[in-house]
Amino acid sequence: MQNSRFLRACRREPVDATPVWLMRQAGRYMPEYRELRTKYSILELIKDPALACEVTMQPIHAFNLDAAIIFADILPPLEGMGLKLEFLKGEGPIIHNPVRTAKAIGQLVLPEPRETLSFTLEAIKLVRKELEPRGIPLIGFSGAPFTLASYAVEGGASKNRIEVKKLMWNEPVAWHSLMNKLATLAGEYLLAQAEAGAQALQLFDSWVGELSPADYEKFVLPYSKKALEIASKAGVPLIHFGTGTSGMLPLIQKAGGDVIGVDWRTNLAAAWDELGDGVAVQGNLDPVALFAGWDALQPQVEKILDSVKAKPGHIFNLGHGILPETPVDTVRRLIDFVHEYTQTKP
Repeated sequence: MQNSRFLRACRREPVDATPVWLMRQAGRYMPEYRELRTKYSILELIKDPALACEVTMQPIHAFNLDAAIIFADILPPLEGMGLKLEFLKGEGPIIHNPVRTAKAIGQLVLPEPRETLSFTLEAIKLVRKELEPRGIPLIGFSGAPFTLASYAVEGGASKNRIEVKKLMWNEPVAWHSLMNKLATLAGEYLLAQAEAGAQALQLFDSWVGELSPADYEKFVLPYSKKALEIASKAGVPLIHFGTGTSGMLPLIQKAGGDVIGVDWRTNLAAAWDELGDGVAVQGNLDPVALFAGWDALQPQVEKILDSVKAKPGHIFNLGHGILPETPVDTVRRLIDFVHEYTQTKP
């Protein structure tokens, strides 16, 4: 398993072909998943270890992927803190009791993820049994402190993060208290996933690109760093991913991670030059490109792969998650093409 393409690439070791996995590779674009969703809510799927295992394995059965990622969501950890989470059809996740004051933040509990998120940890153990004969590693993940704070404060999706930024700027003491709790939670949750069997861990900071580099450095970096430092005790590769981060990649790197995720808004080779050879990189196809015909998609994939010239440490991925209506056949063709195009000649 440690000699798998994916884990070798995380360690910046040579591989026989560029490894590929896709964020949200288990999910709504797959008919098998949509069939399950006619019977179960998303939280029911996540909180039933057998069902979460089944969903995790769906893309592994369907495609020649180099890694699996546990089927879960970044928001259930907030429930253990005392926040009330619900997924509403057509609206997405809703936090019914968002925290926007120092008093509310002070009342948040810091849970033990090995207890409050035991369903995901059990799912990891089940998935590992399925993956072991295939030699495919498993990735665990957590939302990063800022992205978790975005939902906890806004109460759901937000276009401009107005409430988050107001709290951050107007109540810095309360903000740092909240972020310290979230950093500890995220770090311990990642560590628990590795203890359960995850062989790599990804910290998702999906909304961090909404910040200026100065605000990131002052209000976020110390807490992403703390989460990753806690997770590093597991001794497995750490992937640090964010979107809209082209203006702050050195700061993202400073926060930590063995692999830095790069979205499609940044030239991958230029990003790697800026980061230096001390890290691996992951990315970075635009998820919408999968809706193009193959004649339009193939040159985009080739350009990404050619830009890094099979340099050890590249993991092919999208710049963010697969979108719901993505054609399954295109996903299959993409994965096979990445392997074929980068296959080293004997």
